[in-house]
Amino acid sequence: MDSNVIGKTVFVTGAARGIGAESARRLAARGANVALVGLEPEELARVAAQCGTNAAWFECDVTDWDALERAVEGTVERFGGIDVAMANAGVAGAGMTRSVDPQAFERTLEINLMGVWRTVRSCLPQVIERQGYVLVNASLAAALHGPGMAAYAASKAGAEAFADSLRTEVKHLGVDVGVAYFAFIDTDLVRGGDAHPTLGGMRSRLRGPLGRTYPVSAVGQAVADGIEQRRRWIVVPGWVRPLLVFRTALAPLLERTSTDSAAEGDRLFQQDVDARGAEAASAHVGPGGEAVREHEPA
Repeated sequence: MDSNVIGKTVFVTGAARGIGAESARRLAARGANVALVGLEPEELARVAAQCGTNAAWFECDVTDWDALERAVEGTVERFGGIDVAMANAGVAGAGMTRSVDPQAFERTLEINLMGVWRTVRSCLPQVIERQGYVLVNASLAAALHGPGMAAYAASKAGAEAFADSLRTEVKHLGVDVGVAYFAFIDTDLVRGGDAHPTLGGMRSRLRGPLGRTYPVSAVGQAVADGIEQRRRWIVVPGWVRPLLVFRTALAPLLERTSTDSAAEGDRLFQQDVDARGAEAASAHVGPGGEAVREHEPA
């Protein structure tokens, strides 16, 4: 096996499903040790079994410092250290700012942004010791800020900014930092969004490459390659890269396009709020969202 991740340990949050699970499987196949961190123990155990003997899993809420520290300690005890921290855990929900459930909005920020900070900070001493690599999954939503996704876009843009600042802070310590930007990927989270009355209705209006759903296998391969090469950006699909380069110039055009769909999205969401209430309409989507709700503090 010709791979520079052989024997390296990768700490992956949000590893029970989707991008985290597929990335872990790809990395394990290349000879890496993988520590799977997430909320669903049965799913984590299933993914760990698929990864083989060099996998361990830890039930952990990324908003919980103590749980993260236990997961880090367990990983170090099992594998001797951590070479790569992949801050991937995230949730998504729908809601226009004027009518979204405030708790759902703030919980998105708590998981997608503060969870990234807590994950990186908990792993960083180990990663610095091994002059390793940090990967933050910021999503294409870090660059494209559409209506109905204010909490998600804000959290992902914040995660991107955090990673960019971190990159300059730890470069002299031998640590590299990458940011992942993925469009709509065939995961439980995206399928859950498509089933939502507002998110599904708005996404059905998208045309061209932005309206497509891309295979999670492509992301798993891109992540494994990116970690091996310690890339600054990891993108799927390829057209995301030039968009990132020119996003400032494209922003006015993208805003005009989004404005056309915002009124319809506002109508759909208000209709959903009237039918189910703001809490249900704003709830995080997919099985991962259900797991988050089960772990929400009283």
